[in-house]
Amino acid sequence: MYDSFMIVGEEFRNVVEQGEVIGFQVGMRLCYYRGIVLSLIGTIALKVDGKEVAQEAMSVTVGGKTYPLSDLENQPVAKWEFGEVGILTVRQPGGLPPGEHKIDLREHLRISYVPIGFSGEDTKILRLAA
Repeated sequence: MYDSFMIVGEEFRNVVEQGEVIGFQVGMRLCYYRGIVLSLIGTIALKVDGKEVAQEAMSVTVGGKTYPLSDLENQPVAKWEFGEVGILTVRQPGGLPPGEHKIDLREHLRISYVPIGFSGEDTKILRLAA
């Protein structure tokens, strides 16, 4: 439904801690037309330049709090509002090199009145500044 709005390129950057690049970030929105609690997020899958990113390497920041993807199912109160940009952070030493990168994002949400759940996909070419 809102697939083409899932990837938010303005948030695409490498993450630097104590002078060292430890990973990268990309902004994302939910593909659903309502806000949901984090425990209803079934899957967030990311590919960068055709390579699948491991779930354990990712976390998402929503509402000012950061959650490992593996912990989302244990968050029945924290809510991700419709249209809110979450920050998906990938821990990857060295981050990504400057230039263009193909970003593929897939989400699957567990929605009570949709027996198979709700899914969305977005692909964009984003430029990482030097």
